[in-house]
Amino acid sequence: MKFSKIALLLALGLLLSIFMVACSDKEEGGTDTGDTGEEPAEEPAEEPAEEVEQVLNFLNGDTIPSMDASLATDEYAFQFLGTTAEGLYRLGEDTKLMPGIATDHKVSEDALTWTFDLREDAVWSNGDPVTAHDFVYAWQRAVDPDVGSEYGPYMMGGVIKNATAVNTGDAKPEELGVKADGDYKLVVTLEKPTPYFESLTAFGTFLPLNKKFVEAQGDKYATSSETLLANGPFIIKDWKSTSTSWNLVKNPDYWDADTVQLEKMTYDVVKDPQVGVDLYEKGKADRAGISSDLVDKYSSHDDFIITPETTLFYLKFNQTKSDALANVNIRKALSKSINKQALVDEVINNGSIVSNGYVPQKFVSHPETGEDFRDINGDLVTFDVEEAKKLWKKGLEEIGKEEVSLEFLGGDGETTKIMNEYLANQMQTNLDGLKITLKQVPFEQRLELDTNMNYDIQFAGWGPDYIDPNTWLNLWVTDGGNNHMGFSNAKYDELIAKAGNELALDPVKRFEAFLEAEKILAEEAAVAPLYQAARAQLISPKIEGVINNPMGATYEYKWASVKSK
Repeated sequence: MKFSKIALLLALGLLLSIFMVACSDKEEGGTDTGDTGEEPAEEPAEEPAEEVEQVLNFLNGDTIPSMDASLATDEYAFQFLGTTAEGLYRLGEDTKLMPGIATDHKVSEDALTWTFDLREDAVWSNGDPVTAHDFVYAWQRAVDPDVGSEYGPYMMGGVIKNATAVNTGDAKPEELGVKADGDYKLVVTLEKPTPYFESLTAFGTFLPLNKKFVEAQGDKYATSSETLLANGPFIIKDWKSTSTSWNLVKNPDYWDADTVQLEKMTYDVVKDPQVGVDLYEKGKADRAGISSDLVDKYSSHDDFIITPETTLFYLKFNQTKSDALANVNIRKALSKSINKQALVDEVINNGSIVSNGYVPQKFVSHPETGEDFRDINGDLVTFDVEEAKKLWKKGLEEIGKEEVSLEFLGGDGETTKIMNEYLANQMQTNLDGLKITLKQVPFEQRLELDTNMNYDIQFAGWGPDYIDPNTWLNLWVTDGGNNHMGFSNAKYDELIAKAGNELALDPVKRFEAFLEAEKILAEEAAVAPLYQAARAQLISPKIEGVINNPMGATYEYKWASVKSK
């Protein structure tokens, strides 16, 4: 996901996120004394637990570009969609799928037909029942070419029967492989067996939509809290697409409302990490993101915690705008010219680790041996100044130039700017004749420039949309919905296609196809891997029950609570 996407681009992991969670008291209980025939000694009455305010206050790194599940592509959108809406399933602890609108499902022997039984007590925030028809409409809308979704074709193409044909105009939306069998049974037909389909059902693109409401809003749909409906744990209030503050309140009509303990969450957009730390120190927030320049100061703090992530950051090279970037040796030179260890140790300084490949560490393992994907393929793209200089010289000779000027597209957050400057300086310093101009823009504008392929080099990131190597490696297929840089390799496309088709039910050969495909990415220097992210934060010890997701919404608050005082 763009944070990711999240193509599937990410909201920069260094952007500030501060969270505060509150919960209700635990129920009081008594001790059975048994019947002894004697009057029990009177014991002092237990002090009732002090009531905890059910309010959560935190900051967001930027505005929410969209709350339309069909059009969402980034971390922020999927975070708030995941909080206010619910699909067939919801991610719980350790990525376990928990019941959502679906209570159960059955899979045919050929793994092509999935039948989901839906609960009958789920309603939209306007009182309408949530039915199978809402899923049919939403999924059809996500691949309808007139809607223009990026994620619909990306997530459903080659998975849901006829999704690609619908998106290219060769089939009608009604021919998509999803049907309602009555109001509370959803039947999905797949294009081919898909090992990760079940986890897809928890992702934002697969959320239901109330057709009558969406069409009544027209172009205004999902542009404000008044033009949205919720069927999840919370409802968004006081929000417009340009808002720098908004609120989430508990949804009293949510089918599992008794489980939800938080009553309200307030959000304010803040891009300066120091502001977040100040709020934490003042007791106005219960979780604060720590930027690199603050880590040394707070690393000994009792509340300092580093949380590893499966998010990767990298440089994208647009091969369509620059003859230099169309040259493989120049791309290799750029990839090898950056001291990534210094980047994570001195610039980021939050527990992030160097990335020398295109699939993160500790994400997926070999189906037979259990060996980690990253360990098997090892370091594919490493820092090597001398080799970078040789490749650079060779590349310049091949394109007949002595100098190259490139524009570097990055975010405009305070910490992000430091990162952009470091990366540009590394490349310029180590590669003679290279001049880089920085273009630093807000997150939403960067997504637009990426989609329109209006950049040379771009600092970008991706968070997984499901637990499978395909979520990473499918990004770079020719003309893929998240490629946006003109990269194309026939052998690579063939391997990814095989993994998704004839090898779908052969886990070992499928895994090996992904390993081989990743090596091609390195040889072609399609993108330059930089680091695997981590979050350095100050987190109040009173918080419990917040789940850190490896895919989709970064945080799950359905089960969040604050320890009673």
